[in-house]
Amino acid sequence: MIKENDFDIQEYMTKGVERVVADAVKATLNNPRESIFMAKFALASKAASKKRKLAENNGEHIPPFLIASITSQCNLHCAGCYSRCNHATVDEEPVQQMSGQDWERVFEEADELGVSFILLAGGEPMLRKDVMETASKKQNILFPIFTNGTFITDKYMNMFDENRNMIPIMSIEGGREATDSRRGEGIYDKLISNMNAFRERGLIFGASVTVTTKNIRNVTSPDFLESLSDRGCRAVIFVEFVPVTDDSTELAPGDEEREYLQKEISRLRLEHPEMVYISFPGDEKSSGGCVAAGRGFFHINSHGGAEPCPFSPYSDINVRETSLREAMKSRLFTELRDGGYLLEDHPGGCTLYNKRDDVERILRRA
Repeated sequence: MIKENDFDIQEYMTKGVERVVADAVKATLNNPRESIFMAKFALASKAASKKRKLAENNGEHIPPFLIASITSQCNLHCAGCYSRCNHATVDEEPVQQMSGQDWERVFEEADELGVSFILLAGGEPMLRKDVMETASKKQNILFPIFTNGTFITDKYMNMFDENRNMIPIMSIEGGREATDSRRGEGIYDKLISNMNAFRERGLIFGASVTVTTKNIRNVTSPDFLESLSDRGCRAVIFVEFVPVTDDSTELAPGDEEREYLQKEISRLRLEHPEMVYISFPGDEKSSGGCVAAGRGFFHINSHGGAEPCPFSPYSDINVRETSLREAMKSRLFTELRDGGYLLEDHPGGCTLYNKRDDVERILRRA
């Protein structure tokens, strides 16, 4: 078991942010407008790091990342979608979602606290154009937008052109057969069309790839990654498959696959500085354990519930009723961090999914 007092999580996360920003600056050197924005963002990121460091010295830990699921609605039914399995994603727009004003307050508080990255997710986040417009105004924060790509229009292209802090990250599973078999017929061609349009406009975009024990070699292959790079992709985020049903646990990368992925990413970063390569949740051993529940990030669902992680949909506090700062100090988050639940070794997949009985027991003690 990892001992928290042997590991400086703030230092680790700060270095991680600095590396991502430095990689982003390198990746945009051939794109003057993007390069200018990234240079400005690098300064904003340093200022945010100072805010987090000052808070840490005062006994308060502020994570640099936040995941915001700004809607529960989605138009696709992707095979094995964790969000649908958790009933967090639906077909129709649900009632009682966070309003645009609610999200504006969250983004403003995040900026004041020193959060550098807010990952916009869903559902399908591009269904909330009001929230996207609000996010675009917060130039000190980088907003990667995890999207299925089906709602990218000329109006959104114009938004991304005018606001370089908004970076679409389109989900793709590999080639046409792999992508369409999981996401639906015609999705691959739509994604390729989007990529070509982004390249023509000189806009930065990224790709999100779900990594399983079955496809790990294919999605890290030179052919696949070069095909993305040739179309203008400048960031690839490898999202490790997280099982939310017991019959899919064999698809979750284990130690062997994670070690392979980390070695590949290290090699790719050296050989291809024009690209940003990230894995999520990444090698938990090197990060001193799981970084959810506010250690490195936490999740706000579409109704305002503050959750440890999108894969661990449990909450005991709502940001509609309290500040972002207080949400970070929720009893659930505090017990998960202080009780060592995030630090123990596990066989693969998501730490908190493996410990979901413990998480539910903590909630019952409320």
